[in-house]
Amino acid sequence: MRTLLIYILLFSPTFLFAQKIKNVADALVSPRVAEREITVGGPDADISGFNNLSIQFAIDAVAKTGGTVKLNPGLYKIIAPVQMKSNVKLIGSGKETILKKEPGVQTNFTIDADFGELKLTVENSDGFEIGMKVQVTDDENSSCWNVSTAYITDIVDNLIYIDKGLIRDYRSDKNGLISNASSVIEVIDAENASILNLTVDGNREENYFADGCNSAGILILRSKKVTIDNVHVKDFNGEGISWQITENVTIRNSEVSGSGNTGLHPGTGSPFSTIENNNVHNNDMDGLFICWRVYQSRVVGNNFYNNGRFGICTGHKDTDVIFEGNHIFENKSDGVNLRGERENNAPHRNTFLKNTIENNGTDGGGYGFSINSMAHDLLLKENIFKNPAKTQKAAVYIFRNGMEPKLENNQFDEHELGNVVFEKK
Repeated sequence: MRTLLIYILLFSPTFLFAQKIKNVADALVSPRVAEREITVGGPDADISGFNNLSIQFAIDAVAKTGGTVKLNPGLYKIIAPVQMKSNVKLIGSGKETILKKEPGVQTNFTIDADFGELKLTVENSDGFEIGMKVQVTDDENSSCWNVSTAYITDIVDNLIYIDKGLIRDYRSDKNGLISNASSVIEVIDAENASILNLTVDGNREENYFADGCNSAGILILRSKKVTIDNVHVKDFNGEGISWQITENVTIRNSEVSGSGNTGLHPGTGSPFSTIENNNVHNNDMDGLFICWRVYQSRVVGNNFYNNGRFGICTGHKDTDVIFEGNHIFENKSDGVNLRGERENNAPHRNTFLKNTIENNGTDGGGYGFSINSMAHDLLLKENIFKNPAKTQKAAVYIFRNGMEPKLENNQFDEHELGNVVFEKK
């Protein structure tokens, strides 16, 4: 009888299917096929599905040895973020490979959600799914490191269970919210990862706003040696690409457009960043927002234009950065803005070399370059300040709390207030 039961188990269709999947997974991570490429998408691929689960299965399979996940052309439905792993390359087939975020869902919670809690009592759990990533906020804790993020582990009636304890006390009477606002691709606690040759579509019109320190079209967090190359991040309801607490991140040959916040956001201690040959445009806030200890970095050969505030904004301890050969034009406020900081925390020793700063201030006036802090050793050399549309009120405007930069061989069109203007004290 025991022999018969074992025979039935081993040769049942369910067991055979499960064993086949296990054999495929074991083969893909076998030492004999280290650095193997796995294809995703379509009947001829190793994994046929067009969704985040299919992509994630492939990434997890190559992660043990390192390797490449190759996405075929097609539309991939993203319900939860694709999680990159160390030593993995995710490579699309060009602009025809589209990772599109599925529509958003949001509800209020009806009982306060407290620090460390793992469940939320909500008004309506319809639309939420196990495996979704969510963010939790209220009116007093709704940005940056005050936002909690976690994955849904279970849903029972109007109770949503999550995998990670909340990091703040959130009040139900202060518009406490839970939504599936989250990234399309995330690189968290990883190194030597690459994302290449694909499109990230944030489906902004159908999704809720996602916080930039915890979510983005592509979010990089606590990671090293990450490269994004030839990627278009479009229409994400939040920041296009955000990298926080990182080292040696490279963003190049890419396009970021239509974001509900900033296009590119390096910050929270992210030295040795390289930003080169990108087109960053038509984002609601800044093209490039550099914040909080981004040092010894390079911003070279980019176009920052038609953004809702500044082309480039930098400030708190963002030092020793070279900005070279960028075209910064037709942004609604300043082309370049050095934020107000106390002298010790100002963006010291930055160099702006051979940039073209043109026709900024399209929303009623701004400056080509504005200085709001005591930034020491700020060098502006061989830049061209163009103003044919007469929108830049001054080429360089120095606020009363600012410090005059060193100017060498710059070219100036006519500006209404002048080329180098000091705010009256």
